[in-house]
Amino acid sequence: MKLDALAELIGGELKGDGSIEITGVAGISDAREGDITFLSGTKLIAELRERPAAAVLVKDFIAELQMPQVKTRNPLYAFAKLLKHFYGRSIQHRGISKNAFISGEAEIAPDVTIYDFAYISGRVRIGPGSVIFPGVFIGEACSIGEECTIYPNVTIMENAVIGNRVIIHPNSVIGSDGFGYVFEEGRHNKIPQVGKVLIEDDVEIGAGVTIDRATTGATVIGKGTKIDNLVQIGHNVRVGSNVILVAQVGVSGSSFIGDGAMLGGQAGVADHAVIEAGTMIAAKSGAMGEVKRGVYGGAPMIPHRDWLKASALFARLPELKKRIEALEKRLSDLKDKC
Repeated sequence: MKLDALAELIGGELKGDGSIEITGVAGISDAREGDITFLSGTKLIAELRERPAAAVLVKDFIAELQMPQVKTRNPLYAFAKLLKHFYGRSIQHRGISKNAFISGEAEIAPDVTIYDFAYISGRVRIGPGSVIFPGVFIGEACSIGEECTIYPNVTIMENAVIGNRVIIHPNSVIGSDGFGYVFEEGRHNKIPQVGKVLIEDDVEIGAGVTIDRATTGATVIGKGTKIDNLVQIGHNVRVGSNVILVAQVGVSGSSFIGDGAMLGGQAGVADHAVIEAGTMIAAKSGAMGEVKRGVYGGAPMIPHRDWLKASALFARLPELKKRIEALEKRLSDLKDKC
């Protein structure tokens, strides 16, 4: 693909030779001859000079770079679009395997692909263009929207509602029972979990994620939300739109996470917590109660700036302990002399 055509494709402004041929897209460290790469800042300019990349995506033209440049408002987004253009995986319609089990009560739209050994229960509805990979189980009365991709060994339990263009990666479980028990007569008695899970449009769910069904009502994942691998979401949780949950986040039951919030890896959310829209929570932090919009870190969680100061102080505690002990000894010696 010629560079000038590429620039037009992403709506960028070209500086340099537009006739060169672009044959691939790669990060700076992986770039080879013919590749276009990207710079999101100036820190990697020196490394870029040592690479044989043919061109670079930039936010602003960089005078000291002697190579063709394409200026675009968001180089990383343009990079993502080009990755999809050059390498996007195309899942072709392959029909329904004779080795899949499809209930006679299921409603399967045209152009649905169902691979070997998938199990589709009664009253399931699957929308046009969706792809169900091998080993997927879809329980009674589930609804799967249009152009969804359900990867191998995903389990979707009964009454779950999946929107359009949802991607669920291998081994995730949607609609397992919520963790609900009541202690009586000397033992833990199960509270029936009779609600459902609702996954809205354009959600992507990583591998090994578990999203529990509600006790009553629905556990909800809002549109455009992206969930990394190995995340646990408890019963009756409501996750807003365009939320980011990084790997191993745990969200306890009946919590609310507002639109656009971002939770770092292994962050934990206590039950019935309310996290305002746009909040950012650092990795390994613990959130509880009502969390106002802001940036937080630590466990228990405090404002991020305070957490950074506290972390720096924590590393100095052994030294500070010695100084305090020395001061106490001097004070004791002074008292003895008086």
